[in-house]
Amino acid sequence: MNDVQIKWSKVDDYIYKLLVQSDEVLDKALEANEEAGLPSIDVAPNQGKMLYLLARIKGAQRILELGTLGGYSTIWLARALPQNGRLVSLELDPIHAKVAQANIDRAGLSSCVEIQVGEALDSLAKLAEQYEVFDMIFIDADKVNNPNYLQYALQFSLPGTLIIFDNVVREGEIIDEDSTDSSIQATRTLFEMIAKEPRLVSTAIQTVGGKGYDGFAFALVIE
Repeated sequence: MNDVQIKWSKVDDYIYKLLVQSDEVLDKALEANEEAGLPSIDVAPNQGKMLYLLARIKGAQRILELGTLGGYSTIWLARALPQNGRLVSLELDPIHAKVAQANIDRAGLSSCVEIQVGEALDSLAKLAEQYEVFDMIFIDADKVNNPNYLQYALQFSLPGTLIIFDNVVREGEIIDEDSTDSSIQATRTLFEMIAKEPRLVSTAIQTVGGKGYDGFAFALVIE
């Protein structure tokens, strides 16, 4: 870790201690994820709280999440739901899903969270058959399928739906049009699709911190 990254992490820690603060349920979720050998790629605490605040500001009653991992971001999002709210989270790995379910149960959120295990595109196709719609969609799954995930997100949206993609800057590599990394090329395609889509008003931000250098893309469905 270089000096710049150390400073990013220290700033994250400062923000965390003052504005996010320690939370036993979320701390235990991260501990359980580590004990189960899950990759440490959860959103940072300040980013998790940002998702919570966005869901609260939106007044989201139905949330779709792609990429459960150990349920850390799932808990943040589910806590923003009203009493009759619902969150559907899609996860490929059954081991990850099992860990996430235990974390969600411990958080007291099992009544409003449903984890669906399997290939995301297969799960999305089944949701499409049920004519599901969501107020907020958070996409943090494999990056190669980001263009496909956007198409489904639009299908599940109404005017006012907020769509968020994580990991869209890729440590700045997103500007490399000649990259041989399929995740980068797929995310570049995602940006191009968002830019051309008349149903969306969008922007993206770069993020730095304990999780490194990356970013979020935000798109609001307007018609």
